[in-house]
Amino acid sequence: ESVGFIFSISSVGSLLGAILYQYALKDYAFRDLLFWTQLLYGLSGMFDLILVLRLNLKFGIPDYVFVVIVESIAQMTNRLKWMPMLVLSSKLCPSGIEGTFFALLMSIDNVGLLSSSWGGGLVLHVLKITRTKFDNIWLAILIRNILRLTPLCMLFLVPRVDPNSFILLPKENVDPKVDAIDTSETKDVELMSLVHSVDGNI
Repeated sequence: ESVGFIFSISSVGSLLGAILYQYALKDYAFRDLLFWTQLLYGLSGMFDLILVLRLNLKFGIPDYVFVVIVESIAQMTNRLKWMPMLVLSSKLCPSGIEGTFFALLMSIDNVGLLSSSWGGGLVLHVLKITRTKFDNIWLAILIRNILRLTPLCMLFLVPRVDPNSFILLPKENVDPKVDAIDTSETKDVELMSLVHSVDGNI
């Protein structure tokens, strides 16, 4: 019940992130927006360090309330990080392969999540963190937050363009067969009914 309540509140944070992007951040350049959202995503992970070190109790914030707040902030920053990527991907996607392009994007995301889970398990094993031993959990959180900032080194690959502008792909990367639809084989096609009578006899 407690975990369900935490995730329900965090989903509200995700919705707030989408609304904030739509009404306040959608006109900012992709590179600048991705820089600040990724930086905020990495810094927001420091709240977990505050929880582990029990610093929230010194400020008079109970653990349960603090976890709900932290999860909401994490979901909101994660949504703010994803929205410009989805918009940029939709602009770069060639016409006719939108479903395939989205499936490719989601598969890359799933591979990243799976790799991060394996890497996180390896870090926990190296730091000798178990179900009952949490002496080095603060170090694992610190390593995680530092690694969250590493994608900032790849931001030079993101075009610095107006998000409202139309992005043209280089001609050598566009297959002319995608744009030219061959209608010679389909112009004489007739549709045939699969039902021969209204009585239900097929």
